[in-house]
Amino acid sequence: MSTDPQVELNDLFQQYNQKLSNVMPQAVAYNAALYSGISLATILVFNILRPRNKIIYEPKIKYFDGDRPPPPKMADGFFSWLPPLINTKEPQLVDKIGLDAVAFLRFLRLMRWLFLGISLLSCAVLLPLDIVWNAKNVTSDNRNSLSSLTIQNLTDWPLFVHIAVSYLITFAVLGCVWWHWKEMVRVRQEWFRSEAYNNLFYARTLMILRLPKSIKNDKDLESLLQSIQMPYPTTAVNIGHPVGRLPELIELHNKTVREFETVLVRYLKGGKTAKTRPYITIGGFMGFGGEKKDAIDFYTERLKRTEEAVETWRRKVDHTDNKAENYGFASLASVPYAHIAARVLADKHPKGTIISLAPPPQDLIWSNLTKGDAVRAKNRTLGWLFLALVCFFNTLPLLVISLLANLTAVSQYVPFLASWISASPFSFSLASGILPPAVSAIFGYALPIIMRKLSRYQGAITRSSLDRAVVARYFAFLIISQLFIFSLIGVGFKTTARVAGIIKNHESASAIFKELKELPGSIQATYLEESSYWLTWFPLRGFLAVFDLAQLINVVWLWIKTRLFGRTPRDIREWTQPPAFHFAIYFSNMLFMAAVALIYSPLAPLVPVSAAVVFWISSFVYKYQLMFVFVSKVESGGRLWNPVMNRLLFSLILMHALMTLTIGLQMGWRSWYWVSCLPPSLIVVIFKVAVLRRYEQRFRFWIPSRKELAESKQHSGRADNNGGRLEKRFGHPALHSNLFTPMLHAKMMPLLSQVYQGRLGHEKTEMAEYDGLKMEAQVAPGGIRIAAIAEADLAYSLEQYQRDRGQQDWDNRSMSSSTMLGDGGSMMKPRGYDAYMSRGPSKAPPEEFELANINHQNGDDVTPLLPPKQGFAGQQQYQQQQYQQYSQHYAHPDAQYSQEGLAALDQARQFTDSGSTYSASGYSHQGPEVHPADPYAHDYGPDPYASQYQSQSSRQASNPSYNGAQSRSQYDRRPSRPSDTRRPDSRG
Repeated sequence: MSTDPQVELNDLFQQYNQKLSNVMPQAVAYNAALYSGISLATILVFNILRPRNKIIYEPKIKYFDGDRPPPPKMADGFFSWLPPLINTKEPQLVDKIGLDAVAFLRFLRLMRWLFLGISLLSCAVLLPLDIVWNAKNVTSDNRNSLSSLTIQNLTDWPLFVHIAVSYLITFAVLGCVWWHWKEMVRVRQEWFRSEAYNNLFYARTLMILRLPKSIKNDKDLESLLQSIQMPYPTTAVNIGHPVGRLPELIELHNKTVREFETVLVRYLKGGKTAKTRPYITIGGFMGFGGEKKDAIDFYTERLKRTEEAVETWRRKVDHTDNKAENYGFASLASVPYAHIAARVLADKHPKGTIISLAPPPQDLIWSNLTKGDAVRAKNRTLGWLFLALVCFFNTLPLLVISLLANLTAVSQYVPFLASWISASPFSFSLASGILPPAVSAIFGYALPIIMRKLSRYQGAITRSSLDRAVVARYFAFLIISQLFIFSLIGVGFKTTARVAGIIKNHESASAIFKELKELPGSIQATYLEESSYWLTWFPLRGFLAVFDLAQLINVVWLWIKTRLFGRTPRDIREWTQPPAFHFAIYFSNMLFMAAVALIYSPLAPLVPVSAAVVFWISSFVYKYQLMFVFVSKVESGGRLWNPVMNRLLFSLILMHALMTLTIGLQMGWRSWYWVSCLPPSLIVVIFKVAVLRRYEQRFRFWIPSRKELAESKQHSGRADNNGGRLEKRFGHPALHSNLFTPMLHAKMMPLLSQVYQGRLGHEKTEMAEYDGLKMEAQVAPGGIRIAAIAEADLAYSLEQYQRDRGQQDWDNRSMSSSTMLGDGGSMMKPRGYDAYMSRGPSKAPPEEFELANINHQNGDDVTPLLPPKQGFAGQQQYQQQQYQQYSQHYAHPDAQYSQEGLAALDQARQFTDSGSTYSASGYSHQGPEVHPADPYAHDYGPDPYASQYQSQSSRQASNPSYNGAQSRSQYDRRPSRPSDTRRPDSRG
């Protein structure tokens, strides 16, 4: 009896649908149950381990940043870590964890509440509609319990309900983004105004890139800044100089020290020397060939050579002042001045330069900063080619993942899988739910590392800009590979399976072409059916967040390293520090979760529900991590917020693009109903432009009010130039960084005589790792000093940790009282100093301190620098009157974010003589001529209102553009004082 081939083919497809209906709902359920159980067990393990391993779970209790208060202490009980998370709000978090961490937590808060709202909307409107429509209009053979919860089988008017919900989702996202953008700008502006930020030296420093080749030294750089009409004068400048191979040699030396310490600790482990001396193989390939050498002697000799090479190169660099790099730095008198200057010059590129606010010195990637434009352009091109290769080769793991995600389709033609699904549906469903997301996570582990290395290779000059590049490229990579290519591979699998079924039944070629014509419908069915894959992927992401909380890998690895290999003193010091949080990677992963959830929100309502659960879990987990465990490697002030919000809006456009495709395929492109999905995308674009105009400048720069500008703390050029503060903070670290000194546990030191056969000397050596503290050391052959580190000295002290984080030294000294006293913290205090500092200036007659010679080393010296009534207290009322008069004409109105500040600045600069802003030898001896009504003009340099006034003709001779007639009346009202003095106020 013959059977119709078409009937057999339909039976085959019906069997596939039946298997899919049986497998996928069970796979999703088993996956959610499994990861939920493992997550609960992991939380239990965390609660058991936390009280016993506080150096891993609470390192920030001991090591906190700068003046920030440490995190709140927690009891050791179960879940006693939850109350601090709930009770600590954002204002306290800014002080405790920094603005980068606050921006990340604010993003998680935005996501958790947004997707909670979307979930409630979808479950209240879309789920009942989809369930009822499928029950009434779709046969049970053509649906399953998951497809009944999606838009897959809908036609006619229910589709317009999904379109309406997509509009509501759009407005919800835009409203949340606008609110949080406004709050982030407010937090950023408060950060700019904070005392901690204003105490940072880099906050009032500009970075100048792409300097012309004619700029060879600091004076040339200063002349360049004169010629481009800087809004405010500089207090110090510093141009970069070539350092040759010095950074490579220092890195090689420090790496050798680490390897040498590891070899010694392993050789002397257990308080005795090992039976055989360690050896190292030089040369060879994959363990074959090469020359074996005694490892201890090899590293001892290499350390001797690298130390000598570093000293030689440093002497060479000291004599290359006639050569310069294409970058430099300039400090200004106050933080608002630097922000205004950076804002004015941001897009102007005067003489081809790029002028911006300087990043923290530890944020700079010096190896990229010194590269020329040609090298950077070549690296960018090669970087993009490497990235294209990564995308190409990433299709291989995507094929594996797609194969695992489509096991049900493949089982129709693979006897082993067909037998498995028949014999054990439970295990097959479990594998179908667990394997695809797990394999995806394994293959995706190395991707962000590769992205970061490629972005660095392409020339990012700061770590914060590198983070922004990683977010942009890694997110784009995930969208392209995990969404589009993954869906297309799924379409290929299913189309191939159907064509294989046609060929198996000996159908004609016309049947194959007919099946290929259904390809658009296959595309739609594929990305809708893949919502089941994302329902198995989100529970895995939730488990990984909980796994991050438990840090089980760190606990196990620390135990292995300690028991099997031993730990050097340097290892212990570094492992006790709080680890750095990789914001770029975590932001990218969270953004991709948000993108997937948004895209499927109007299509498969269970996906945003899963996302909401994961975001709520992540919000608590990472709040704990950032409060108690992790630190920002370099504080950028939340600069990642802007690119993250841009990509969230892009995800919203993707949602509408996929919605347009779905409506076009469901209702037909000729119906034009799909056009109704286009307006939200246009609204998103308009919204982005509005955000850009409203918040971009306020986010990047501090826009001070006139009062803030007048009251800003001032620094003199003398204080910045004395001791070379700018050069020390922004000179290449290879010029002044200390070389590592080999360290060994004190209890192992007696064994060194056996290692070197008694050829050792003894002395005390300064340890840069311990702030120059002298420690006992033994001197090996070649003059290599090996310091003995007692067990009590293994851990970092808080001061050492803060110093290495760049929170002490010059940053904190830049606004300290020692700066105002000539950068010498040990200088004797003049009489009346303590009372002055405790009570401040008053309206009473000036204290003796205000009239004291602060450069005099005798505290009893009261020789007046100023005539009576010209100290700070005597001048206070006069300056207020003058300031009010000045502000009425030339200052912008009071406002939190005044947009007229720059206009007022330009207005005041009309009275500025550009030729006299700097003297022939630089600003350090001549301040700017400003409008005579400006009461703060004397803060720029020597007082222009000196008692020995020159005649108008003589002033015009030295300064032809000076208009003395405009300001004579103002001069006459000003009390006189010697022109070579400066008042010892807080402006330095």
